[in-house]
Amino acid sequence: MKRTCEGLCPRFQEAMEVLAKPWTGLIVATLEDGALRFSELGVRIPTIGDRILSTRLKDLEVQGVVRRVVHPGPPVRVEYELTPAGKRFRAVYEAIAEWGSALASQRESAAEL
Repeated sequence: MKRTCEGLCPRFQEAMEVLAKPWTGLIVATLEDGALRFSELGVRIPTIGDRILSTRLKDLEVQGVVRRVVHPGPPVRVEYELTPAGKRFRAVYEAIAEWGSALASQRESAAEL
């Protein structure tokens, strides 16, 4: 069931539906470096389980954020890469990092008082 909040931009809510799921933002941010195989993603995000990684990749593929690319073999190789829409996450990533920095600074300042 999709959550909605009257008065908020529907496009914002759509984006939050993608980011609200645990691990999604980290997966997209990790793919910023380029296409990766499933096992490579698992190494770069060591605390994520294979099942949840698989589920999130499928979700992101359905949402048009990630593309699954199959390279014929032998052996067959599967990689995941960001779509053009997924690559636009960079600006969101940078904004969230800046906000996180501001929150950390505020917390540090409050702790000094």
